[in-house]
Amino acid sequence: MMMSDSLINTQPDPDRHAEFYSGVAFKRGLAWIVDTIFVTLIVVVIALITALTALFILPLVWLAVGFLYRWITLSGDSATWGMRLMSIKFLDRYGQRFDAGTAFLHTLGYSMSMAFVLPQIISVALMMVTRRGQGLTDMVLGSVAINRSA
Repeated sequence: MMMSDSLINTQPDPDRHAEFYSGVAFKRGLAWIVDTIFVTLIVVVIALITALTALFILPLVWLAVGFLYRWITLSGDSATWGMRLMSIKFLDRYGQRFDAGTAFLHTLGYSMSMAFVLPQIISVALMMVTRRGQGLTDMVLGSVAINRSA
């Protein structure tokens, strides 16, 4: 079976184009902090709009807001607002920006890994030691985070 040209992996090679991956793991950490602040602010606004009744289901509101925030922002420009601020973005296994389906799967994988301590520790460790700086969800999907300006 022949592979079409559109299915050839076109992600930057970490050996020949190291600038795409330089500092990305650290930037992902900073982007995560920024994104957590954005989600927190959105949850606070929702709590205020609902006259604080959202506080009765705060974990559910937080989970829903975080999931939607990540899915929508990754679908739009292949990066969350925090990632855009840090000048990084995701590419799928074919070197393309995330579509809505890939963004959904990446967000689902991220959410599942955040639900348990061990997968999250493994994911962060993988980001720091793999050639392409891929976390657990990235490895499953074949996605990578790269510097935008490289």
